[in-house]
Amino acid sequence: MQTELTGTGIFAGGGGEGYAIPQELLLQYGNRHGLIAGATGTGKTITLQVLAEGFSSAGVPVFMADVKGDLAGISMAGSESHKLHEPFSKRSAVIGYDLAYKSFPVVFWDMFGQQGHPVRTTISEMGPLLLSRLMDLSEPQEGVLNIAFRIADEEGMALLDLKDLQAMLVWIGQNAAEIGLRYGNVAPATVGAIQRQLLVLENQGGLSLFGEPALELSDMMRVAHDGRGQINVLAADRLMGSPQLYATFLLWLLSELFEDLPEVGDPDKPRFVFFFDEAHLLFKDAPKALISKVEQVARLIRSKGVGIYFITQNPADIPEDILGQLGNRVQHALRAFTAKDQQDLHRAAENYRPNPRFDTETAIKDVGIGEAVTSFLEAKGAPGMVERTLIRPPASQVGPITPDERAQVMDAGGLAGKYEMTIDRDSAFERLRSRADAAAKEAAEADKRAEQAKADAQAQKSGRRYDDSSPWGRTKAAPRRSSRSDTLAETLGKSIVRQIGNSAGRAIVRGVLGSLFKSR
Repeated sequence: MQTELTGTGIFAGGGGEGYAIPQELLLQYGNRHGLIAGATGTGKTITLQVLAEGFSSAGVPVFMADVKGDLAGISMAGSESHKLHEPFSKRSAVIGYDLAYKSFPVVFWDMFGQQGHPVRTTISEMGPLLLSRLMDLSEPQEGVLNIAFRIADEEGMALLDLKDLQAMLVWIGQNAAEIGLRYGNVAPATVGAIQRQLLVLENQGGLSLFGEPALELSDMMRVAHDGRGQINVLAADRLMGSPQLYATFLLWLLSELFEDLPEVGDPDKPRFVFFFDEAHLLFKDAPKALISKVEQVARLIRSKGVGIYFITQNPADIPEDILGQLGNRVQHALRAFTAKDQQDLHRAAENYRPNPRFDTETAIKDVGIGEAVTSFLEAKGAPGMVERTLIRPPASQVGPITPDERAQVMDAGGLAGKYEMTIDRDSAFERLRSRADAAAKEAAEADKRAEQAKADAQAQKSGRRYDDSSPWGRTKAAPRRSSRSDTLAETLGKSIVRQIGNSAGRAIVRGVLGSLFKSR
């Protein structure tokens, strides 16, 4: 009888149309990426769960998003009392699989901190490219965002959360003329448009995504004491209400893996496997530059031991240049009701190595629930011949778990308390507020000096000009100005003071800055 591991790979299934041909995903090619496709209700989630179990058993950490809320069951052992036990037992007998129920080591994550440990990043780590994608900015708006990042870097002001970026943009808008001389035109209207998009992002839940403590990738790449890889499950049912936020967050996580992990060449098994559910959201309306970036990451990240598996309803959702890099494929049934559906079905069939025993296009249309057309890489990375395959049953529970069970898993995961408490350290918001306070103080002192100068002038006209602090009534010499060149920040700060030359103007600016930087 076959178990989930074959010795060289992950047992995915067999049987199908009377052909008892075991299908396995070779671990040494697990980082060559893959595709799980098929219409709604055809078994994609079960296939994802089966492959995640196999990678975990092989000691490979896994990340996957729980879009519908039914992947949490992988943390619990399956049961003979479950309604699917009987069909699973029959399928196991057909394909020669030893169905032994067991749970797997799982850590739950949730961007909103409700169904898992909070997962955050900082504005700086996200970067201007992904933020522009997240907020759907135009090219001029993206240019201003890049200026904000550049100035923050030069001035040593960390951009950690949304209020840091909002404060930086306000500062840039107020000093657009001086900044434009160095970095190019900065239109106040452009700054205002970005601020509005930040407000939309905040309303969608972006406030929970940005901040500290930021996620440490090592906490996702752990191996349990029994040698099995940790399965990271992101609660994404609520996150799917903001699909652009969901797609951008997963793309950020992928880019962090790409940036941080060292090259490993061709390992015996992947170091980390990343399942990207609802993958069409990543590419829908995405600019060409972003798609090129995803293609580059997919092409290069496999040398760092990371495998990416896209889960979507139709292979046509994936750009051709990326689809060509997906060597391990599980294609569940596709429905072909319209002319476009038939064209997509034909293109999907063309991506497989033909099998003389059956027509691939017909098989993709006719396979039943839990059955799929599969093709896994064979020796030397060659595509395997397409086969009709009954996907093996999962060993873990199928479906959601109770809140109490989720809490027990979180307490036992070893990360309780690490990410729950937010940290708000000194960053751009605090630095700019400090500068605003200093500017207000200097304005008040300038006001006082102006009043003293006016009084001295009146006294001089009446012949009573003298220095009260000197016993001889000598006039003090004016202090010498330093010849040192000012920094950009100092120049802008002095510009603010020069622009508020009268008491009314200073009062207005102090009021604006006071309301802007007032503690939240």
